[in-house]
Amino acid sequence: MCFSASASFGAGIVLAAISVAAIKKVQKPSQIYFACIPIIFCVQQFAEGFLWLSLTKSGFVPMQQISTYIFLFFAQVVWPSWIPLASLKLEKEREEKNFQLVLLIVGLSVSLFLGYCLVTYTVEAKIIGSHISYIQNYPVVFGGYGDILYIIATVAPPLFSNIKKMLILSISIIISYIITKISYVDYVVSVWCFFSSIISISVLLIMDEIKNPSKKHSKYHYKSNHSKSSSI
Repeated sequence: MCFSASASFGAGIVLAAISVAAIKKVQKPSQIYFACIPIIFCVQQFAEGFLWLSLTKSGFVPMQQISTYIFLFFAQVVWPSWIPLASLKLEKEREEKNFQLVLLIVGLSVSLFLGYCLVTYTVEAKIIGSHISYIQNYPVVFGGYGDILYIIATVAPPLFSNIKKMLILSISIIISYIITKISYVDYVVSVWCFFSSIISISVLLIMDEIKNPSKKHSKYHYKSNHSKSSSI
């Protein structure tokens, strides 16, 4: 994360353990995408840990560029597409699938644009104060509209899922974004990714709900025994 190498590596180790537990709960191939969210965050946190080392210790300087690009690749290219894809794979109702497909298209568009920018324009990571700031000279045209599309792609899919606990995941990520935007305006990429990685621990609880749906908590159970009206 944006505070220290040890904090990033510590978060990565915790997420690695969560990843193993989440993947063990997978019962169908369609669930693996969602279960892999913690392990992707794990790799991302380790990348920023090595970036911290490269920025603070001369022996790790050769790792600076690759660590920067690995972190930004996951933060800006992978997540806008992975989240809607993972949510789409979990859906059972056609209406929800169609809506998630639209969000996936939005996410793919964001991923393609940011991927293009990542390999075309200059990016640099610097320690400013006690945080890592990513300096990206991307076209201004992306600006606020791009930020909105990114948020829609990464937050909306769980928000409109049939799995009840997914709502908690989306709301938590939204709150963490608002806090980051207000308190860490110059370090949004790093800090929000850290908060989101910690929040992704809830993936384990969601996988447990998917594996053991109850009459009381599962929307799938409700929809299987009542009408198939859309929840959107």
